[in-house]
Parts: sequence; structure tokens; C-alpha cells
Amino acid sequence: MGGVFRRRAGLLVVAASVAGLTACTMPAAPAASSSAASAPVDENPGVDALSHVTQARVDAAIEDLPASVEAAMDATGTPGIAVGVVYGDELRFAQGYGVRDVDTGDPVDPDTVFAIASVSKSVGMTVVARLIDEGVVAWDTPVADNLDGFALSDPYVESHVTIGDMYAHRSGLYEHAGDELEEIGYDRDTIIERLRHIPLEPFRTTYHYGNFDITTAAESVAQAAGEDWADLSERLLYEPLGMDSTSSRFSDLEQREDRALGHVEVDGEWIVNRDQRQPDEQSPAGGVSSSVADLAIWTRMLLNQGEVDGETFIDSATLLPAMSPQSVSAPAPVLGSRSGFYGYGLNVSTTAGGMVDVNHSGAFALGTGTIVKMLPAAGLGVIVLANASANGVVEGIASRFMDIAQFGQERRNWLDLFTGVFARMNVPSGELVGQAPPADPDPARPLAEYEGEYANDYFGPATVSVTGDALELRLGPAGRWPLEHWDGDVFVFRPESENALPGSISQATFDGDALVLEYFDKEHLGTFER
Repeated sequence: MGGVFRRRAGLLVVAASVAGLTACTMPAAPAASSSAASAPVDENPGVDALSHVTQARVDAAIEDLPASVEAAMDATGTPGIAVGVVYGDELRFAQGYGVRDVDTGDPVDPDTVFAIASVSKSVGMTVVARLIDEGVVAWDTPVADNLDGFALSDPYVESHVTIGDMYAHRSGLYEHAGDELEEIGYDRDTIIERLRHIPLEPFRTTYHYGNFDITTAAESVAQAAGEDWADLSERLLYEPLGMDSTSSRFSDLEQREDRALGHVEVDGEWIVNRDQRQPDEQSPAGGVSSSVADLAIWTRMLLNQGEVDGETFIDSATLLPAMSPQSVSAPAPVLGSRSGFYGYGLNVSTTAGGMVDVNHSGAFALGTGTIVKMLPAAGLGVIVLANASANGVVEGIASRFMDIAQFGQERRNWLDLFTGVFARMNVPSGELVGQAPPADPDPARPLAEYEGEYANDYFGPATVSVTGDALELRLGPAGRWPLEHWDGDVFVFRPESENALPGSISQATFDGDALVLEYFDKEHLGTFER
């Protein structure tokens, strides 16, 4: 995998997934399943085979889509999928499959609205681009110029980090910085304010994917415009493009009648998740909801270099750096293989056939998998949205489609590859996972001796109190867990959220007036002092 796929704090990092895996030279995989066999897999593809997108090959790829989607749904049980294809400045295909809600059985159609997760970064990039064209900001505008109170731990980076730096994930913040604060209930302003407590890695030479770097940049842009980000997105992008089913507010998604609910798999069965993902705090990075019909309008605009109906909607010079390499996101794993790159809110790579591939995936463990994948030189784009916990299905379908469009056949079994990688990553977190409690543990001290408020600049205070005959841990506006005794001064709690899969377990270790919370200590910020 070359480090392309990884899970941090239980949260799947997929932004660079397609870029990395399609960029790398990889051996051939077994043939695709027979249910999607209209375009067979090349068992021994030439690494440097030149791709050639033609009308006939695109037609073949479109013809293959129903079987490809059926195979993916059969293999994984994914409840609902929608697919759209743009080619030659036309919406060539839009179709829904399965159901948007397993309880009602309501079908998915091209207008069904899905949470699109991190594809929001790409959509938001075009909001920024529109404001750049208005002369309000530029990609190289420092974030601090327009974001009151913005601070980072390094004063130089604080004053110099730009909108583009944040959109290219090269600020030096660690991977997914701020997500754990969102998880325990802090709002957007508080999360951005707390970023100042994070030690930074080297500026502009370190790539770490995240949500609140982009959200911080977007907040700076919104303040420069004097508007709320969701309002700005609607005014500059959704309304003028006619994306009537697209929004940057969760409340709008909740009110859609034709809405795909997020599903999670429990004991081998897909069920509607009782806790639908509410990503408003990171809306610019993960909070957009849309349909394949609307995203096809947006994709057409990008493939036309910013033009809509012959008129300039976004200047191509503004889009060019966003859709070009800015950061190395997936370094080549072996000599002779290709690297993956990140632009501004988009992955940028090169296919085995030598074509530039611009894409982004999105994933919520609470029930969303999405991808938009484009070959700009060919004017070809595919959109795949699913209402199941990210499982590799959308990446598999999109990659198979693009292989057939470029080479006339699938060059490896992408569905098996992606679902396999996701399965290996979708595991609970914590050193004690799978371990039984000690048979003869050392006793704890009297519970009252653990009580108190334990301070932490980044996470805020953790409060430990005695409730009945047990301890309870509270952290942030929403974090609340019972503490179970494990051994001596070690207790455990069991987080379960977007970032922690079921079965996760965290140690809470007391040492005098110090408390270390394993789950929140992955970046060495999880020590609290009483």
C-alpha cells in the first residue's frame, strides 16, 4: 500500500487513496467477478501502456456500469449507490441503484442527495476560486490576514501560512488535527482557536491530510467576504450553477425528501445508523451534501476549464494551481513507480497510460463513501456515491470505469483491491483491543482519590467524578464515558464514534496528579494535569 491508506484515531484517510494506488506500479490482480465480466481484466498489463480514451471505449465503460455496480453491491451488501458520467460536455449517464433507506426501501435515483464527506474539499475549492476571481483573496493570501485571532505554535508559520498552503495540507499540522476536538463536541471557532497548541512539523515540506486546516482557510475566506461559509457557497456556486440539491448545512440534508441515509454494518447486516454524521463544524472540508445530478454540473464546469455554456464561470488560471500538484501526498513506494500528489482540495496523479487523473474520495465511518474522478485531457469524469460506511466500493467502481475508458478493459481487479484494503483498516483502536482483563488485577485506590478536574490546553479540562460505585470521565461538551477498572491505577473507557470503530478501547492511566488518556494521546497531547 505504500502508506497510502491509513487510519488515524479510527478515521479512514482516503483523500490520497486513488491518487496513490493508481499512481503506483502494481502487479496484475485476478480477473473481475463474472457478474461484471463484460470488459475482462488484463492479467498482465504493460506498466507503460498508453491510454487512449475514445467514444467507443467510453460507451463500453458506460455499458459496463450496471454490471459493475451490481457486482460491487453483491460483494459488499452496500444498500444504495448512484453513478454519473460526464463526457464531451454532456451528462452521458446518471443512474441510481438499490435503496436510500433499508427500512423504507425507497429507491436511489440520480437526484438522491448524499452526504459527500471529503469531496466537500474539492467543491469548496471552487467557492474559494470564485472569490479569487472577484479579487477578494488569492491562493497566496495569508490566512491570518482575514481570520481574527488566528494563531499557530510557530509565529512564522502563523503569519505566512496561506489559503493555498492549508488547501494543500502543508501547514505542518499533524494528520487530522482538530478532528478529535470535533468528536467531543467543540464548535468550529473553538477548534480553530485550539490549533495554536499543536507543535508543528516542517512548514511546506510536510504533507498531512486533514479537515480543519482547510476549514480554517475557508473561514478566513468567508470572513474576507463578510459572509457565513454556507451562505457564501450558495451564493457563489450552488445557485449560479443550478445545483439546487446541494448545500453546506446538515439541516438542509435532513429536510430533503430524496435523501440517502448513512448505513453501518452490524453483525453482517447493513442498518440505518442511529447517529447520522453531522459535519457542520468542518463543513468546508466534509459537510457538503449533493446528488450525482448536481455534481455532474460541477464536474462539467471543471472539465471545461471553468466555462459554463461558453461563458467563464471560474478563470482557468485560478483553477490551474488547484488541479495541479502542490504537495507530494503519496511518495513512490519503489523505484520506477509513480508518486501521488495533492493540489488544492484535489488529488492529482498520473495513470498508467500517462493521463493526468484528478480526483477526490470521501468517507464517513458513520455511513458514506464517495468519489469524483476526472481525466481532464479527455473531458471525462465519473461520480460514484454510496450510503454505506466507507468500504472501497466507490473507488472500485470508478477505477474500473476509467480503466475501460482508457484501455478497453479493466487492468486489475480494483473492487477486490479497494475492498480488501478498507477491510484491513476498519479495525478498532487501542492497545488493549482483544485482551481480556487481568485475572488478578492490582486494586485501585479509593475512587475519591481520582476525582478532580485535570487541565489540558488543547482538549480542555477532563473531569473525573464518582458516580455510584464507579468513575465517570467527561471531556469537552459531549465526551462522557464510564471508567472501568483494569489494573491498579489503569482504567479503561470505550469510545465509539466517527473516529473510533465499535470495539475500540482506551486506557486512562492515573499517575499522581497526571491523567493520560490513550485514545487522545496519539500525538502526545493527551496528558492532563490536576
